Amino acid sequence: MTSPIISLVIPVYNEKPNILPMLEAVGKALASFPHEIIFVDDGSTDGTVAEILAHSSADIQLIEFSRNFGQTSALAAGIEAARGTYIATLDGDLQNDPADIPLMLATMQEGNYDIVAGIRANRQDGMLFRKIPSKIANRMIRHFTGVPITDYGCTLKLFRADIAKKLDLYGELHRFIPILSSLHGAKITEIPVRHHPRIHGASKYGLGRTLKVASDLLLMFFFQKYSQKPMHLFGTLGILMFIMGAMIEAYLLMIKIAGGNIGTRPLFTIGVMLIITSVQLITAGFLAELIMRTYYGSQNKKAYHIRAHYQNGEKIG
Repeated sequence: MTSPIISLVIPVYNEKPNILPMLEAVGKALASFPHEIIFVDDGSTDGTVAEILAHSSADIQLIEFSRNFGQTSALAAGIEAARGTYIATLDGDLQNDPADIPLMLATMQEGNYDIVAGIRANRQDGMLFRKIPSKIANRMIRHFTGVPITDYGCTLKLFRADIAKKLDLYGELHRFIPILSSLHGAKITEIPVRHHPRIHGASKYGLGRTLKVASDLLLMFFFQKYSQKPMHLFGTLGILMFIMGAMIEAYLLMIKIAGGNIGTRPLFTIGVMLIITSVQLITAGFLAELIMRTYYGSQNKKAYHIRAHYQNGEKIG
């Protein structure tokens, strides 16, 4: 079988009415490109799997999960199975438009980008529960990570396959794919894409994801700043706390020498707790450093990523 140029990875969960319209939309949009469609069924209970199988063909793959594992796992499984030179990800609810993919591919090739992300123009979602929380989350992510993506929640993205397959996707990190890609030195741009109202089915998202985004954002911040040097975080915090605790106890010691009573002062307890916490943080830093060294050493991983290798002016790798 000829390898496709574009692999479309589409996670689906109870999207039976959208399968045939999706296939028609993809066929029309990518008629001039050899492509494959990889549906990843995330534990649907409405007959989505049967609907996909009813329209199966040589260019359609179906990966069926045994239960609901979440969108991140679905994207990871689809990307792993993809055979194309480029990999596009999009939602299975028809709100993303496959017709935007050729423009994204042209943008990628013209600018030699590794990732082209979509910005949902004229977003067709509710203002209070979808748009406003999304705007707040996007601003927070840009501020803390420095990766200037306008719309982190837009699933429609196009990747070079070599970059997509390097991503370690787990948990609910699909929202932070541009940040994970930036850790590999990916060159990223974004363009406006269409966004349609949902016609069939119900949205799987709500306000409950807000706290998850906030906690994952802390993880991304750690990955960006300290994943290769965790002692710089834990050690710095530990030393600062030790200094603060030592200064407090030194102050109380002078009061004690002068004849004062310090045993019942809350400040005494605070100083002791700061010193104990500082020791724990520094110890955690040592352990984190050992874990990172083991991670890179045991898997023969490098702490750097090479974009290209030249010799005598010619590219050799």
